[in-house]
Amino acid sequence: MAILRVKEIRKMKAEERREKLAELYAELRRLRAKVASGGAIESPGRLRELRRSIARILTIQREEELEGLR
Repeated sequence: MAILRVKEIRKMKAEERREKLAELYAELRRLRAKVASGGAIESPGRLRELRRSIARILTIQREEELEGLR
């Protein structure tokens, strides 16, 4: 899965963003469980990438929510 860019996230519809967010959270949980059980993951940088992508989506959702209140 590629890194999500802000432009790509802004182009998504709200429903698509929610689905992507759920997918990213699920993958993050899987990787964290693997690390916690003592396993080695293929790409340690993937954890950081997932966290950042999740943060980007949440930030854009919050920006749009605040724009709706104005």
